[in-house]
Amino acid sequence: MRALVQPRFGDPAEVLSVQEVPDPQPGPGEVLVRVLLSPIHNHDLWTVRGSYGFKPEMPARAGTEAVGVVEALGEGVDGLTVGQRVATGGSFGAWAELIVAPAAGLVPVPDQVSDEAASQLVSMPFSAIALLDFLEVSEGDWIVQNAANGAVGRLVAQLAAARGVHVLGLVRRTDGVEELREQGIERVVATDDDGWRDRVREIVGDAPIVAGVDSVGGSAAGDVVSLLADDGVLVVFGAMASPTLEISSGDVIFKQVSIKGFWGSKVFAAMSREKRAALMGELVTGIGSGALTLPVEKVYGLDDIADAARANGEPGRRGKVLLRP
Repeated sequence: MRALVQPRFGDPAEVLSVQEVPDPQPGPGEVLVRVLLSPIHNHDLWTVRGSYGFKPEMPARAGTEAVGVVEALGEGVDGLTVGQRVATGGSFGAWAELIVAPAAGLVPVPDQVSDEAASQLVSMPFSAIALLDFLEVSEGDWIVQNAANGAVGRLVAQLAAARGVHVLGLVRRTDGVEELREQGIERVVATDDDGWRDRVREIVGDAPIVAGVDSVGGSAAGDVVSLLADDGVLVVFGAMASPTLEISSGDVIFKQVSIKGFWGSKVFAAMSREKRAALMGELVTGIGSGALTLPVEKVYGLDDIADAARANGEPGRRGKVLLRP
């Protein structure tokens, strides 16, 4: 079969190439899946560069999420059938024609969910809903998030709205406000405007912002903390622009702000099966009803991985970049 392989860490556009590798075989409790579509996530590219928390041994495969069709069942697998469509979000090496995945980690895909949406079902949407759950906010509460026009930011805004939680979104450029408005996401402020804090108060009024999400790092993290109310919580989700946080010590001291990190791998592992099933059901319902949208920017073949990796980093991207084996 064909799969993307890297001989060393480096620029994904340079080190990834298509190679012929042996077809995998499912062992006990495993399922062989023929991949239909697989998204490119930032953490996938960070892994290829060697800058993520997980560092595979070289040479290595790449990609982690996919939607596909069950080709074969390993010993002891029940509840799944050959020909059934499934999604997986934790199958390293997903940028390939075939993958083997633990049966327990596969999510059956309902007929009303498209391949394009199903390919993104687990990692980003589940991270978004788990992040919202992690914030422990209630109906009527206000939260603030930067990178509001990123994949997770868009999802958090939609999921929060369905729960009655108010979201203030921060973006780094004015164009991002209109992009989100086109998707039905309001209450967004561009921080490249000198009067952006005044705009925040116009939106939020005197309501306390009880929690914030930082996915950018640097001074952008400080901007989020500056908007939090007393006893507010900052959850650090990513580091898109900087691996360090520039936060006013005064805000932390006098507001008694708490700072927590969110890493999906640890949060998901600690989550009960019942909670995981409930959150996944909420996602599938939202996608099926159209309340939750998962737009696609473009679909590339494996041979075009260099172009796909570059497209993933283009500013103004409005949807996921997908790979089709």
